[in-house]
Amino acid sequence: MEMARNITVAVLASGSGTNLEAILLEIERGVLPVVVVAVISDNPDAYALERARKRDIDTRVVDRKDYPNRGAFDSAILEAVRESGAELVVLAGYMKLIGDDMVEAFRGRIMNIHPALLPCFPGEQGVLDALDYGVKVSGVTVHFVDEGLDTGPIIVQRAVPVEEGDDVESLHARIHQAEYVAYPEAINLFAQGRLWLDGRKVRVLPPGGAQT
Repeated sequence: MEMARNITVAVLASGSGTNLEAILLEIERGVLPVVVVAVISDNPDAYALERARKRDIDTRVVDRKDYPNRGAFDSAILEAVRESGAELVVLAGYMKLIGDDMVEAFRGRIMNIHPALLPCFPGEQGVLDALDYGVKVSGVTVHFVDEGLDTGPIIVQRAVPVEEGDDVESLHARIHQAEYVAYPEAINLFAQGRLWLDGRKVRVLPPGGAQT
């Protein structure tokens, strides 16, 4: 696998941080050329913060309750990311929409992961919506963030078959396993300079074919 210089990453997380853990494990294995410089959360009780502290990664809480309105909160999140010096922003179970100012400031440099094959079943209930619809194949999507809800350009997708008798919990558990592979893969492509935004399409350049 082609490796690149270590790029700096800020992770935004609201909950347990299992995708953060998967990313950190790949870094520790030496196969993901990035450095997580900050974990930022809107939830002071997020276990993702503890995962970061155990590794001496800087953490910051930006609690919505501490700000008079959504605009002030969004500005604080943007400030925290900028202060971290991150080149890439990774959303790992972050349960807030990203403000337009941050999208513009980091366009093409904010990634999110969604537990469905977008553009089908966006939003917080993607797994339930897919099951209710009766799909035979679901999956996971890593995409760049834009101003919409799960509408950004798609980077990586992985299919996960729906098995007879699946419920939200069982299907989501298998989707999580696919996420732990797909997210590091997408981040690695970014670190190698192999992702090229062509309109709303993400082109994956061959190894050694990075844009300059």
